[in-house]
Amino acid sequence: MKSKDELINFMKAQIKVENDIVDSLNSALVEVKNPPVKGVLKGISLDSVKHAEMYAAAVELMTSVSRALTQEHLDKQKALVEKHIRMEAELIKKISKVLPSVENKKVKLLLNAILADEKRHHELLKMVLEILVRGETITEADWWDLLWKNVPFHGAPGG
Repeated sequence: MKSKDELINFMKAQIKVENDIVDSLNSALVEVKNPPVKGVLKGISLDSVKHAEMYAAAVELMTSVSRALTQEHLDKQKALVEKHIRMEAELIKKISKVLPSVENKKVKLLLNAILADEKRHHELLKMVLEILVRGETITEADWWDLLWKNVPFHGAPGG
């Protein structure tokens, strides 16, 4: 991309494309009777909803100043993300254990697709925890450090 504005315009256009995909799939899904096909197409639709929201979040990051999280909000978000990291890890373990015994190729295809998604979710959640949650936080200690860092003698008598 040549400029920040071009990237923002690209992402806004992608939001429209993703929403068009959702509308198209959701209207077509009404007539689909094959459960595996319907499940895969519905999953793609949900991914497109997710992608549109992620593009919108990226635009927001590029066009506005982030508000720092309070320690309370950080703790809640951190706990939520950590909980889901554990849940995804458990799902990965369960599916990985069952998968070798599955003989039906169609079922195996679907389980492999789910496993790949769960692994991606797990890695994404770990990155969210590290980059987004911690990167948006100002703790009470940070505020004190900011207030006192450049103050000579830190309030003590000095000469």
